[in-house]
Amino acid sequence: MDEIVLRINELSRKQKSVGLTPEEAAEQKELRAKYINAFKQSLRNQLDNITLVDGDDEQIKH
Repeated sequence: MDEIVLRINELSRKQKSVGLTPEEAAEQKELRAKYINAFKQSLRNQLDNITLVDGDDEQIKH
């Protein structure tokens, strides 16, 4: 994932300075989509592992 973030940042800097070729723009779009999907999956996994505890200290798997 770190490599994806580094490449996204590299392309972003290049876009701001000299612009991107159509191939680089497509790569940037694809990498951003991969990053967002990985982030969503990670968040979903975290939320799936949350255990709620009610006032009687009974665990409620949510």
